Amino acid sequence: MADFSFDVVSQVDLQEMDNAVQQSMKEILQRYDFKGSKSAITLDKAKNEVAIVSDDEYKMKAVVDVLQGKLVKRGISLKNIEWGTVEPAAQQTVRQLVKIKQGLPQDKAKEIVKTIKDGKLKVQAQIQDQQVRVSSRDKDELQTAIALLRQRDFGVALQFTNYR
Repeated sequence: MADFSFDVVSQVDLQEMDNAVQQSMKEILQRYDFKGSKSAITLDKAKNEVAIVSDDEYKMKAVVDVLQGKLVKRGISLKNIEWGTVEPAAQQTVRQLVKIKQGLPQDKAKEIVKTIKDGKLKVQAQIQDQQVRVSSRDKDELQTAIALLRQRDFGVALQFTNYR
């Protein structure tokens, strides 16, 4: 049936995330305005979340700004990051949990399939777990489908993998 295909996925490279967290901590430890501060950023790869702890909400905002800057520099889209609320923690500190979204949610996958079908392209799109496989006999149609998906904002960062 179809000779060529690609997958639409939404993934965050956890190694790049780890590098961004380490660079952020290094900068925080060196900055003068954080001297004597209890600020820390930790990544839990198993739970796909980052915990940020700081002295107060003002310093928390500065830590978040540093982390966001490092994430953008490392090519991690902020669309795949879900920022939790700032809550009080032990020893007069505040804490914020940040969730890392991995995979396409079902509703976004359906929206992607609908967009492709509305584009009247000669391609087939099917949802496979947390990704969408797009296939066609013509490579040019696949290129058109990728261009069509890049034009729209689905609220998550899209990557196109397994292009064959």
